Amino acid sequence: MTKKRKLILVWVLVLAVATTGILIGRWSVGSVSAEGEVYENLKVFTEALSIVKKNYVEDVKAKDIVYGAIKGMLNSLDPHSGFMSPDAYKEMQVDTKGEFGGLGIQIGIKDGILTVIAPLEDTPAYKVGIKAGDKIIKINGEATKDMGLHDAVSKMRGVRGTSVTITILREGWKETKDFTIVREIIKVKSVKSKILEEGIGYVKVNQFQEQTAADLAAALSKLSQEKISSIILDLRNNPGGLLNSAVDVTSQFLPPKKLVVYIKGRTGERAEYHTDGERPSYSMPMIVLVNQGSASASEIVAGALKDWNRAVILGVQTFGKGSVQSVIPLSDGSGLKLTTARYYTPKGKSIQSTGIAPDIIVKIEPKIGAKEHPVVREKDIERHLKNDQIEEKPKEPEEVAPIEVAEKEDVQLQRAVDLLKTWKVFKELPKAS
Repeated sequence: MTKKRKLILVWVLVLAVATTGILIGRWSVGSVSAEGEVYENLKVFTEALSIVKKNYVEDVKAKDIVYGAIKGMLNSLDPHSGFMSPDAYKEMQVDTKGEFGGLGIQIGIKDGILTVIAPLEDTPAYKVGIKAGDKIIKINGEATKDMGLHDAVSKMRGVRGTSVTITILREGWKETKDFTIVREIIKVKSVKSKILEEGIGYVKVNQFQEQTAADLAAALSKLSQEKISSIILDLRNNPGGLLNSAVDVTSQFLPPKKLVVYIKGRTGERAEYHTDGERPSYSMPMIVLVNQGSASASEIVAGALKDWNRAVILGVQTFGKGSVQSVIPLSDGSGLKLTTARYYTPKGKSIQSTGIAPDIIVKIEPKIGAKEHPVVREKDIERHLKNDQIEEKPKEPEEVAPIEVAEKEDVQLQRAVDLLKTWKVFKELPKAS
């Protein structure tokens, strides 16, 4: 059978209830024919389907059985592959615009338990006190044991104004606690900016959406009118976004035709993404803030700026999401998210399960007496892909997530400000004759 080639959407994501944290680009995947061993196994599946349909104690629709089988197949792979019903597939297409109904949390599976990676700021989950590291034991009374990530996301999303009850077990708690959360339309404002002291511009990118690059260009233009001499790009707790957006954001800090990232699949086929030069690029001194919640597209931006020595990366190790998911539509309107490749920084480094190492490590220590919450990274999620360039080390003592802090107590931000001040001082020193 001749294999047909077709262009499909490519995703790099951290699964989330509020935001899918995706990276979308172009990737080519061949269709698959049912031949040889695959065909023989399909015969067994057909037999099982027929037996269940005819003999199960209650009447069950063939489509429900098939959908369940597909979900099981995808759930046996890595944690980022999954099946989407027609409704879920439509919802996925809406997510990239940064507006949808939900709670506002990123989730993963750690030690077999559905776990909160991070709540998004100013969302319903954030407001009721959901914390990074919280274990989600039940959703509306249904146990989450053996529940796939995509199913969990589907159950927690919904129409604005409706509520969902999640049962949480937190580190240090003796008993679980129910949180009833009213769903809202989650509107993630992708770019925020302001002037800090002594002409230092500050830009926070919360997610890479369709309008992020344009919003960033407007923010940088406005800051430049204020005569800023340096800039801080804050990518902390940014779960990802659109590939084109990530490349366009990087383009505003690098010259044209610079490699931002490349993707390589099972066959070794390589697709490269370069800066385009369509917008002005700023060359002023720059520091990028990252933490354990910086994932996928944000890691691509940080990795490119680091590899090209364009910025100093400050904070803690990033999430480590370096795999690519192809979004493949099926004939009935449903779809697959299938891991098909890994991505690499300009210097050819895979960050899968390892993340971006900052140039300067600055941790935010919890206050005395404050409850600590364990950090969840890609390497902690069950069935994660191994890094193809290094041998993974045994798990180290568990790190704890930083407590939310005010700007004046944000030691990472303050350290960045201090470094830029020093940068300015050294630049103004007279040169040796």
